[in-house]
Amino acid sequence: MDEKDNLITLVDEKGNETLYKILFTFESDDYGKSYILLIPADSQPEEQVDVLAFSFDPDENGEANDADLHDIESDEEWEMVEGVLDTFLNDEKMQ
Repeated sequence: MDEKDNLITLVDEKGNETLYKILFTFESDDYGKSYILLIPADSQPEEQVDVLAFSFDPDENGEANDADLHDIESDEEWEMVEGVLDTFLNDEKMQ
């Protein structure tokens, strides 16, 4: 995978564009959705950053653009995503 394939640009409500790196994606059988977790593209490996999470509708190649991203709305769904992120961050084999 080319490094640029691992990037996505998000546009905020003011039209500002920000480049993010895809941390990882996963699917949840419980919610029947795919999820994508993003970090700022210019962040450093040991830097503490906010992770953005969305559910998404992947295309036939498993990819998405910013129009395919959806906010996570329920507390239960957020707890599941946070659990997956915690597992990722605490398991050296997954990084």
